[in-house]
Amino acid sequence: MEGFILRIGLASDHGGYSLKNELKEFIEKELNHDVKDFGTYGLESVDYPEYAKLAAEAVKNKECDYAILVCGTGIGISIAANKVKGIRAANCHDCFSAEATRLHNDANVLTLGERVVGQGLAKKIVSTFLNTEFEGGRHTNRIKQISEIENKS
Repeated sequence: MEGFILRIGLASDHGGYSLKNELKEFIEKELNHDVKDFGTYGLESVDYPEYAKLAAEAVKNKECDYAILVCGTGIGISIAANKVKGIRAANCHDCFSAEATRLHNDANVLTLGERVVGQGLAKKIVSTFLNTEFEGGRHTNRIKQISEIENKS
């Protein structure tokens, strides 16, 4: 997606608040994309499902192209985001997984764990995720099958 300005939704709970803010600056100033921050806006304890839902619904409704969600491990917020129909959230802790989930799964939400990855690696993962396009081909049928499961549940 290089050369295109994307609209990226960001959200976190208190456990991902600091990394979310670092990523916001990185995405806006270094990757030159627009950011919509869905919160949280402080370190006081909050429940991540609320914030995952806000950002995931923005992707579903095409208000944002992608979302990046951060909690302590990235796991809980990923589970919550994946409950929104049409969302394919992937919890990634390395660049290979971030690239593969875009190429093969057409993931539209990236989740990260602030307590798992450092800021430098998180920035590389985000950059990889946002700059990798869906490969299509044989993977398109798999995405269709995932949607069918989702629609029948």
